[in-house]
Amino acid sequence: MVIVSFSILSSSNIFTTLPVYSNTGQNISNPFSPASSFQSKAFILDNMPSHNVTVGDINIAYKQMGKADGRPIILITGASATMDMWNPLLLEKLISANYNVIIFENRGVGESTAGTKEFSIGQFANDTFGMLDALGINKADVLGWSMGGFIAQQLAVTHPDRVNNLILYATSCGGSKDRPTPPEIIQIDKNISLTQTEKMQKLAPLFFAPASWFEAHPDYPDYFPIPKEFPIPQQIHLQQLKAATTWTGTCNVLSSITQPTLVIVGMNDDPEPDSLILAEKIPGAWLIRIEAAGHALMYQHPEAFNKVLMTFLENNNKEQEPETSG
Repeated sequence: MVIVSFSILSSSNIFTTLPVYSNTGQNISNPFSPASSFQSKAFILDNMPSHNVTVGDINIAYKQMGKADGRPIILITGASATMDMWNPLLLEKLISANYNVIIFENRGVGESTAGTKEFSIGQFANDTFGMLDALGINKADVLGWSMGGFIAQQLAVTHPDRVNNLILYATSCGGSKDRPTPPEIIQIDKNISLTQTEKMQKLAPLFFAPASWFEAHPDYPDYFPIPKEFPIPQQIHLQQLKAATTWTGTCNVLSSITQPTLVIVGMNDDPEPDSLILAEKIPGAWLIRIEAAGHALMYQHPEAFNKVLMTFLENNNKEQEPETSG
């Protein structure tokens, strides 16, 4: 097994060992091109019309952007997140690389219906699989964030022929190896006397860890999108948490994941570290741990995050063609 591991120690030495990704052309399907600031791009994303497809017992809301015949990439959100919480700078980077970018909302979130089936990571993976079928996508690159990383792993294990490259961001292999949610987060989350805005204010320092980074960036709301559908209903949030905590995980079957895999995490969000288990057991996985970053890594260090992602994808996609059906 070959493990490629990079530890980024500071913003001044980022990617001294990796080739710089270069865009090979512009894409007229970039909806963010008229905007310059982060919040103006986030506003465009939030107000972009969504589409929906019927998958089993639910309607899944999604947005598609970029090159229609480009290489498909599916982005799977974490618990409590809506699809418009993806960093628009990340989406713009993928669009500029001629990707067909699909973001969507898990069942019960935002514009996606909750359906009648019990929430579980396996069910979420089946929902994602069904959406791929509905959109005529045979195989896609898959990026999963946090709980979305659980779903991405489950999809790669149960439907390996549908996943091309796998990106696991701020996640673990779950199950008994998964570390429990910090008690301070649970306490804040269950405090019904707090408004959602107050909860966000209390959770932000934990999300944008470490404390030194948070204190140095009091303007963090300027580059953190808060969509109009946020926050999600508390009942849906609790159902998602139950699905995540009762998931048996992939820790014992990680060696069966043969897709090229990138594991990327902020070091302040990875104390165990969970990322090493993923990288050691998934054959040939890349491991990137970024210092002075938490669960909000893609907002805290967008340039580093995007460069890691694009370098990984470019490295693995040189001789591969996009796969779609019909």
